[in-house]
Amino acid sequence: MSIERPGIGDVPSANTRMTAREQRVLEACDAIFDDTLSLAEDLVREYSVLGHEQGVVAVMEGWYQRLGLAAERVPLAASAPDVSQDRDGRDNVVARLNPDADGPHLVFNGHLDVVPAEPVGMWTRPPWEPWRAYGWLYGRGAGDMKAGIAAMVTAVVAVQRAGVPITFPLTLQTVIEEECTGNGALACIQQGMGGDFVLIPEPFGATLTSGQVGVLWFRVQLDGVPAHVLDTGAGSNAIEAMTRLLPALKALEAQVNALPREAPYDTLDHPFNLSIGRLDGGNWASSVPSHAVLEGRMGFPPGMPVEEAMRWVQTCIEGARESLGEGVSNLRIEFHGFRSNGHRVDLHHPGIRLLGDCHQALLDEPITAAPLTCTTDLCAFNVAGVSGSCYGPVAERIHGVDERVDIASIRHTLKAYALFLCRWGEQSPEWHKVWHEEWHDKSPTE
Repeated sequence: MSIERPGIGDVPSANTRMTAREQRVLEACDAIFDDTLSLAEDLVREYSVLGHEQGVVAVMEGWYQRLGLAAERVPLAASAPDVSQDRDGRDNVVARLNPDADGPHLVFNGHLDVVPAEPVGMWTRPPWEPWRAYGWLYGRGAGDMKAGIAAMVTAVVAVQRAGVPITFPLTLQTVIEEECTGNGALACIQQGMGGDFVLIPEPFGATLTSGQVGVLWFRVQLDGVPAHVLDTGAGSNAIEAMTRLLPALKALEAQVNALPREAPYDTLDHPFNLSIGRLDGGNWASSVPSHAVLEGRMGFPPGMPVEEAMRWVQTCIEGARESLGEGVSNLRIEFHGFRSNGHRVDLHHPGIRLLGDCHQALLDEPITAAPLTCTTDLCAFNVAGVSGSCYGPVAERIHGVDERVDIASIRHTLKAYALFLCRWGEQSPEWHKVWHEEWHDKSPTE
């Protein structure tokens, strides 16, 4: 199954032949696929929203051990990002193979955390009870991105069971806090596990990510004047005042999308999206509310520093101050959670071209690339100078009701990652030499 994406361009591929050893690896993928689905379902069963991830981390740790992969915890407390969430006692879990070996270090990265599933009553079945129907696997996080994690982990085991040695440095990272800060991936990178190239099986299908937008989260607060409803005119309604900011914020969104754009975002009509994700205020139905809070997310283009995006939002809010009405005071804005620059992916990188070869060998068609109008943990690797891209299953309704992932696309992702592992390990000494001379210390395109 495929998904339509605007702005797609072909990435050249070359090696489409399949060796007997590679065929054996693909057969091992089919043999292990029941385990792939079982792992995905076990991860979906774990409630893993922000601050409640340790259950799913324990399940993932158990699966690493069951599959013969040595697991280790990577604590968030050792990293130093700007976060509002307590980091103590909260961990990623990783499996490292051959950490001291020579050659480019390959990383597979996936996130275990998910967004809330409310309103749960709108789901066909409870979101934490995975179910299969008509070729789809359902449940919160099934697509974003527990099925991708299952595929990348069991791909390693399939290669091993096919008798193909993995002798190069390889790290499997299963991390938390992707949905809100990127601190999980950042902790791995800061603790020496950034690698030289990363693949992330986000659920955007069998296509490369050619770019990601910058993302900024913000929180606006203001105070009104409380009063009894017998005379609402004696007070100032903080909730009503907060809603008067919405036209200004929508105008900011239009302004950012009207900026001159470079590839790969020049083909998209509206790539930089504003979301008002939360509005809260008041404490009693028959009292004029004295306080209101708005939380939002703003996307912005690669090349715009995050500090500039912050100034745009700050100026927008301050400029709307006069529209708030009399009695409204203490307007303030803070930035929390995501605060990341956008970037463009270098599609000429040898790791990208190698994945293109694997894709064409499996599907007999060129791999394509498309930009994302969101962000992923790829941004943390980009900041660290590590190239890579996303390539994964096909999911629908992610962050929505009845989230689901196409089961056939999970199998394809499993095989693509296994074939990539096989070919990564077969590269010639000259390939590795060129890698280190031309790419090892070269930052990705920003």
